Amino acid sequence: MTVQKFAIVLTVIPGLIRDSPKPLAHSRATHYDSDVRYRFDDFELAVGPHELRHGRDLVAIEPQVFSLLVYLVENHARVVSKDELIEAIWGGRVVSEAAVSSRIKSARQALNDSGREQRYIKTIHGRGVRFVGDVATSDDGVSADKVAIQKMVAQDIRFCHSADGAKIAYATAGEGPPLIKTANWLNHLEFDWQSPVWTHIFSDLMQGRQLIRYDARGNGLSDWKVTDFSFERQVEDLEAIVDAAGIDRFPLIGMSQGCPVSVAYAAKYPERVSKLILFGGYVRGWRFRGAETVASSEAMGTLIRTGWGRNDPTFRQMFTSLFMPDAPPENQNWFNELQLRTTSPDNAANLLEALGHVDVTDILSKVEAPTLVIHCRGDMRVPMSSGQELAAAIPGARFMSVESDNHIVPATDPAWAKISDAINLFLAE
Repeated sequence: MTVQKFAIVLTVIPGLIRDSPKPLAHSRATHYDSDVRYRFDDFELAVGPHELRHGRDLVAIEPQVFSLLVYLVENHARVVSKDELIEAIWGGRVVSEAAVSSRIKSARQALNDSGREQRYIKTIHGRGVRFVGDVATSDDGVSADKVAIQKMVAQDIRFCHSADGAKIAYATAGEGPPLIKTANWLNHLEFDWQSPVWTHIFSDLMQGRQLIRYDARGNGLSDWKVTDFSFERQVEDLEAIVDAAGIDRFPLIGMSQGCPVSVAYAAKYPERVSKLILFGGYVRGWRFRGAETVASSEAMGTLIRTGWGRNDPTFRQMFTSLFMPDAPPENQNWFNELQLRTTSPDNAANLLEALGHVDVTDILSKVEAPTLVIHCRGDMRVPMSSGQELAAAIPGARFMSVESDNHIVPATDPAWAKISDAINLFLAE
């Protein structure tokens, strides 16, 4: 399977879509003589035999539409621009928008999908289309390990040291202007690219950009032998990453616990942060959110120390219901594996405890960067009122809410396309 490093930005000229740069290392004949089969729900896309089946039934599909569907499925981890489709399917010839739209419509019809429902092929306004079904791959000649490696992108992983000496791992991927993502709970620079929990998020963030992210202390490839998880140390970790990367000015994005860290950095270094994006964040940690939240979070800390990383469906379901209740079963399994790989039980519990004491109330007014705050209305982990509180206290901040119950939004959630569009439009301004 060919790996794409980043998506090409869509350029539309009224009436026509002109030739774009060639997509990275892709050939239309990549798998057409292989035994690769893609499965999603009750569908099977057999590339070698050139067949699409729904259950046992063979679905009638035109060759060009089949090629388009294969290309979208192969690249399901990212948005594919219409220019790229033209290069891959039509060989870069000048093709009308109507012709491209017609083939996309036919591909949807073959999957019992429609432009209204967009259950499998989703249009991302101004950027292209993306296959959003849960794809499983089988190939008699390709091992599972090889498939996992193929799903990873090329990234440059390095290490630096925080102010207290803790070793922090960071990675750069993609090309273009920099975008720094603050670390959040449960990250692993390498494993994240194999996981459906994070792949779509990082893929979208690095389109036309160089994405810089890092593993929090006690997580992933960073130092696990740490005892101080305090908020001050977390901000120092971000400072160390920025200095090591050698970037003077950049947009900064934080998710969940990464939001207060991002706020603290932006308030301290207004000359360095050009734009600030806060998704699923909060002003104060869980110890400031009432007795019920305190009791449930303390109970979670106890469960983490005793059940972290175990193949216990009850324990796994507790986390799934809080962080991504609407995620498909595949994501739940990956989330369990994420626990095993990212950190130890003590580190996870100690970090959770540290997050309870966070409070950035007094520094919100010092943020000067244009700020976009996004929050899911039904977020089961951090209530939307927390996001509203963030936006209300940061001068000039914009607020956007989306219809979702997830804290970590899976690719299958329609809310992610809206979030991704909002982030890209904000950064492009």
